[in-house]
Amino acid sequence: MSTTPAPAKAQLTQGHKKVIFASSLGTVFEWYDFFLYGSLAAIIAKQFFSGVNETTGMIFALLAFAAGFFVRPFGAAFFGSLGDRIGRKYTFLVTILIMGISTFLVGVLPNYASIGFAAPVILIILRLAQGLAMGGEYGGAATYVAEHAPDDKRGLYTSFIQCTATLGLFMSLLIILACRYFLGNEAFEAWGWRIPFLVSIVLLGVSVWIRLQLSESPLFQQMKSEGKGSKTPFRDSLKGGNLKLMLLVLLGAAAGQAVVWYGGQFYALFFLSSMLKVDATTSYLLIAAALALGVPFFIFFGWLSDRIGRKKIILAGCLLAAITYIPIFKGLTHFANPAIEEARSSSPALVVADPTTCSFQFDPVGLRKFTSSCDVATAALTKAGVPYDVQPAAAGSLAMVNVGSASVTSYEAAGLTKEEGKAKADAFGAELKTALTGAGYPAKADGSRINYAGTILMLWLLVLYVTMVYGPIAAYLVELFPTRIRYTSMSLPYHIGNGWFGGFLPAISFALVAGTGNLYYGLWYPIIIALMSVVIGGLFLRETKNVDITK
Repeated sequence: MSTTPAPAKAQLTQGHKKVIFASSLGTVFEWYDFFLYGSLAAIIAKQFFSGVNETTGMIFALLAFAAGFFVRPFGAAFFGSLGDRIGRKYTFLVTILIMGISTFLVGVLPNYASIGFAAPVILIILRLAQGLAMGGEYGGAATYVAEHAPDDKRGLYTSFIQCTATLGLFMSLLIILACRYFLGNEAFEAWGWRIPFLVSIVLLGVSVWIRLQLSESPLFQQMKSEGKGSKTPFRDSLKGGNLKLMLLVLLGAAAGQAVVWYGGQFYALFFLSSMLKVDATTSYLLIAAALALGVPFFIFFGWLSDRIGRKKIILAGCLLAAITYIPIFKGLTHFANPAIEEARSSSPALVVADPTTCSFQFDPVGLRKFTSSCDVATAALTKAGVPYDVQPAAAGSLAMVNVGSASVTSYEAAGLTKEEGKAKADAFGAELKTALTGAGYPAKADGSRINYAGTILMLWLLVLYVTMVYGPIAAYLVELFPTRIRYTSMSLPYHIGNGWFGGFLPAISFALVAGTGNLYYGLWYPIIIALMSVVIGGLFLRETKNVDITK
């Protein structure tokens, strides 16, 4: 049942501006904390998972990173329910405390060499705490700001919350780069990596102090005074029509938004550094430049959604991403490492192997061993960032890599001792490297040949799609659900979409690339999910602009 909007919402006061600033600033810091781990995963693998081999350690480090995404929906359920029962302000005050303290503790946690197996165990526990906190933070901040904003500016003012994830990533990249620059790579990897984590305690203090100055959401206070709140918001969110609506929001909006967000920022960074072999510092700077140019468009599309609607902008961003992702990523290759494109054209790499011996090399728990000659060859090419095709050969034959005029025979790794395996791997690797170099495949991107303007343009287009799908979505989610269960109902589909569909995108897409030899095959995952959201959202979700959210 609708009620008359509170008078305080007639226009935006200085107090409301303070609400937006305080909520956004705190959320920037929280995203900064969350993204630090991902940005430093390779160093964390060496520090905390050194008890296993290098590859398995990296897998475990990435799994610990993914664990933070996996538990986000559980944080959304718990803290969302808490926020609908006791209030928005106090709940996201708790979440930022958990996030800040967990991040600081990572900075002081002894490594594997100091305390052994306890180090990775404690690290994973802290990472789970971060994920739970992030699950509760976003819904609280977005709901809190939306319930303060004027009805005709809800998209604009919640768009400041939408900037926070990108700004948090941007801040984490800049602080890491600054520490690397002033300390040098050796000192940074030995101990300087802890500094960005330790800085979070200062950010936490600022955020908590600011948020303590805020008052509770007026709509929540009104609902409580009228006795219309829910005693069991989580259970009520899962009832009948609301559960159906949450599923439609997940599949028709949140999932598509998530893969566009992670594809345009995280996967783009991974593609530059791991597949195109652009050095880490240059990759960070290129991404940071694109993010800086893209951030104002979060505000623009939030503002535009107040005029033409939220749904059409979000779905247009998903559709544009689906249509143009492959051309844009091909453009990245052309501008950032043209030697790969040239070598692929003049001397394509071909793996000639018995197809029954070629595996899909996706092993998220590090238990399988890929020892066939085909797997050895394709793994080596994938690690080198070389695209390849597979041609069937006679059953039982050893795989061969043909590149240019050279031909390199692979080997069977099963049954070899550690010393024999290393000797075989070194010999095969050296011969393959010589063949690839002779065919023009670069070991790393040549900085003098990078077209920086073209690369930043491609990255900026990816970020632009991010701003289209993400800028209006906070207002859209808030407007779809009633006040008494709003925090819970909007948080669950958002964090399942972003934590599961989006958070696992880099691992899934890389597995698709490794399994096919096609640098762009991994893009089919975000393309299919984005198109799914366009269809489901277009057919089954309603527009929400100008709805009354006081009910």
